[in-house]
Amino acid sequence: MTRHNEIQNAYRYLGKEATFYDGMITCSTLPGRAVCGLVWNMNQKKNTRYLERALSGIPDDFDGKLLEVPVGTGVLTMPVYQTLHKADITCLDYSRDMMVQAQRRAERFGLNHVQFRQGDVGKLPFDDGSFDLVLSLNGFHAFPDKEAAYRETFRVLKSGGVFCGCFYIKGKNRRTDWFIDRFYTPKGFFTPPYETEESLRMQLEKMYAQVELETVESMACFTCRKA
Repeated sequence: MTRHNEIQNAYRYLGKEATFYDGMITCSTLPGRAVCGLVWNMNQKKNTRYLERALSGIPDDFDGKLLEVPVGTGVLTMPVYQTLHKADITCLDYSRDMMVQAQRRAERFGLNHVQFRQGDVGKLPFDDGSFDLVLSLNGFHAFPDKEAAYRETFRVLKSGGVFCGCFYIKGKNRRTDWFIDRFYTPKGFFTPPYETEESLRMQLEKMYAQVELETVESMACFTCRKA
């Protein structure tokens, strides 16, 4: 199953359970499409493109140890984890409410190889080099201590391991930046300071041996390999 098909499955799995957040992340409900278009200048094609790119660092036959932080509601990743039967997957989130939704999805899909843990990305409860892959979707723009998040995700990754994911960066779309500054930041959904494409590239290249970075509107998608 391709990443495109897995993302399409995430859209279909919403069904009657669609929350506003999930509909926005997947650009698959009427309110979600409205927010994606107005705030993010994205239609479903662009939305699918950035998600595919963010998830492309996970091999189809991945059978190692994976950490996802934050897991959110799991709407995007539980369909992916259905195909990774041999992997050992840990999902961590600071928000217990979000994590409970992800746990329920995992239980319905019968994902016995996925475990959940509440915790802080700035102080990950894992030993150095614990994971072969660290995935972070739409998290860094919300983390209050971004330097600690960069440091900790790097620390728990094995040598040769992959760090991949996506998050908001400023400077790509004025309308998006306006909404972030006027609404998302004051309400506490996102936390400054925010990276630009240039600052993010510099940050990742400072830490990782190989860095691939692509932007889709105001979303930066990255795949990095640790030396």
